[in-house]
Amino acid sequence: MTTGKAEIDAAVAKATQAFHAWRNVSVAERVAILNKFCKVFEQKKDKVTETIVTEMGRPVRYGNGEVNGVLERAGYMISVAEESLADECIENGPKIQRFLRKVPLGPVFIIAAWNYPYMTMVNTVVPALLAGNSVLLKQSPLTPKCADLFVETFHEAGVPKDVIQAVHVDDSGADYLVRHPNIEYVSFTGSVAVGKKIRKAIGDEERLIGLGMELGGKDPAYVLPDVDLDYAVENVVDGAFFNSGQCCCSIERCYVHADIYDAFVEKAVALTKKYVLGDPKHPDTTLGPMAHERFADKVREHLAEAAGKGAKLLIDTDQVFPQDKPGSNFVGPQVVVDVNHSMKIMQEETFGPVLAIMPVKSDEEAITLMNDSKYGLTASIWTNDVDRAIAIGDQIECGTWFMNRCDYVDPALAWVGAKDSGLGFSMSKHGFDQFVRPKSFHLRKQY
Repeated sequence: MTTGKAEIDAAVAKATQAFHAWRNVSVAERVAILNKFCKVFEQKKDKVTETIVTEMGRPVRYGNGEVNGVLERAGYMISVAEESLADECIENGPKIQRFLRKVPLGPVFIIAAWNYPYMTMVNTVVPALLAGNSVLLKQSPLTPKCADLFVETFHEAGVPKDVIQAVHVDDSGADYLVRHPNIEYVSFTGSVAVGKKIRKAIGDEERLIGLGMELGGKDPAYVLPDVDLDYAVENVVDGAFFNSGQCCCSIERCYVHADIYDAFVEKAVALTKKYVLGDPKHPDTTLGPMAHERFADKVREHLAEAAGKGAKLLIDTDQVFPQDKPGSNFVGPQVVVDVNHSMKIMQEETFGPVLAIMPVKSDEEAITLMNDSKYGLTASIWTNDVDRAIAIGDQIECGTWFMNRCDYVDPALAWVGAKDSGLGFSMSKHGFDQFVRPKSFHLRKQY
């Protein structure tokens, strides 16, 4: 851990000096370098998978998924960089020339998350670099090797060493960095509680700098009778349990129309029992351990509280997932029914392999329940009626509305959270906006 203020000051000083050279590199040249990054990163897919397996416990069979996600997101942002960062011409006549130029901010501090270590880094690091900023990158203490490998790959591709640096700081070091007088922007991916602390820390300073945050979720799904039931079950269950449910946009609440509720629950339970909980290094494992024992404890706490209030846990983990024992990181996937919104499992972010299912009788009831949350990252509807999906989506308080899919970041669309799920956004052509400042040029050629 680099915790000393002198070391942090030195890193920021290097980033500041490097920024002045990097900002003068043309966007076309930055695009070429970042394209090389993608090629080098793909060649390291085995190393990438190894870091994910060993540091946060995702099964080895899913390692390439993170590599593909990084390449998809980086590739899109690279493809639109020159268009998105070009001057905007307002007028270019014989007497007057007016245009907007997008100017990089300077050194930015990016705090990424452990649950998808590379994909939470790529969301902001790539547009920040393409826009001409220098980057100080902090990963979670759970996944430091991921940050090192990521930064190393940028350097191998041709990004100057001090333009992007991995800084392994503790909480006090991170607090010092967000307040640092030479940091021009802070981007954070993580919990609501930490995000609010960062916002307060920045707000307490005299300097005015930008802040972007992608925070938690309690994402709902609404399943209608006209959908292919097997398809809906397969995808909703995967959306709840993939990565042991450790995803900000995983499905944690599922509202199923009463007409198909019993059949949906039956199929969901049957599919859940097919998961293989175990050693993430084993190719047959489909569900690995949670990244830390305290995360597993929180899941068990939510389940116990729900059961104490009358909820039913439909998976006998002693029989189906014997590795799931108190005090361990292993938590078997669980389907919970007879739930209501007085329970933590329907209100607080569980962030584990739990699917809580509740019957509803109408769209109006579903809309009310889906919006009954302090979070608003994504939400999904499962139906064959596009018009109905759009009409309901217009009433749901969320950043991304899905029809017949979930748990996916489309790099061409803004990744944004409503309510406590975030501040600002990443991805899309507009994802560069947080990393630049518009500078207006008004030139009178004749007078």
